[in-house]
Amino acid sequence: MRRLITALSTALLVIAACQAPRTATPATPTQAVATGAATAQPTPNFAGRPLNIVTGGTGGVYIVYGGGLANLLTNKLGVSATAQSTTASVANMELIRDKKTDLAFTLSDTAYDAVKGNAAFKDKPATGARALAVLYTNFTHIITKADSGISTVVDLRGKRVSVGSPASGTEVIANRVLEAASLTQADLQVQKLGIADSAAALKDGKIDAFFWSGGLPTSAVTDLANTPGISLRLIEHEGLTKRMADKYGAFYFTVTIPKEVYKTPADTKVSGVANLLVAGASMDEALVKAVLATMFDNKAELEKVHPEAKNLTLANAVEGSPIDYHPGAIAYYKDKGAWKK
Repeated sequence: MRRLITALSTALLVIAACQAPRTATPATPTQAVATGAATAQPTPNFAGRPLNIVTGGTGGVYIVYGGGLANLLTNKLGVSATAQSTTASVANMELIRDKKTDLAFTLSDTAYDAVKGNAAFKDKPATGARALAVLYTNFTHIITKADSGISTVVDLRGKRVSVGSPASGTEVIANRVLEAASLTQADLQVQKLGIADSAAALKDGKIDAFFWSGGLPTSAVTDLANTPGISLRLIEHEGLTKRMADKYGAFYFTVTIPKEVYKTPADTKVSGVANLLVAGASMDEALVKAVLATMFDNKAELEKVHPEAKNLTLANAVEGSPIDYHPGAIAYYKDKGAWKK
């Protein structure tokens, strides 16, 4: 009898153990689908994923902003992001086209040319490029010394002028400004220098003026403006902007460089063009959403890197791109209620 009672007790304990609540083992996404469980999808983990960002040259805004973005994505998203210096927009779109980078800073007019196969991209367009965000506006600087005798674009005829680095957005815009003034590079003594070298050459009297398309302030120009004995003049060209827009599209619009930025005698009206952050169409949609979420959620940190990051807003990000947005970007902006298209 004692043995029978022991056996029955053991059986009851086993049955009770089988029916008792247990600590659940987390289901994998596959298990959740198989069992029909109503569970949220796990947040994608991009830890350690290499992410290359192509920017611009020393002394410009792209390289500063891009370096800050790389640090932010590395620290907050966990990717292994790096910022690469380039000659900027044209070169960056070529790298996107050739799938040699993940993210790129570029001017909207160059992005449009790349996707449509215009200008430098006529033989090999970048049809797979997609916008992630409109970031901020570039201001077309035409800079000379106050005592140079140059006060209009037409006055550049015969002068030593840097039109920007080869394969840069600055050179594209310089050519279009000159064209609107009925000039070409052949009418100038042309040099093709990046922003840092252009500023140094003007300081040393090796050139008479230079073009630069960049945000405010651009550090190389600020340093030049703060050089003892040098006063700068910015060449106004508001009247040429409409001609540029009429021929090439509504990429160009009038903006004002306040006199306080570079200690110039007056505010200067110049042509502006939007900057984009772009990626290839094949980039993982979840990664695109994660990149944008990281940028917007940590915008204050980007603002510490460069003041132009203050212009990163949901409203601005979805307006002004001449190329299609990446599906991941559209999904992000829809989630935020910013996508109205």
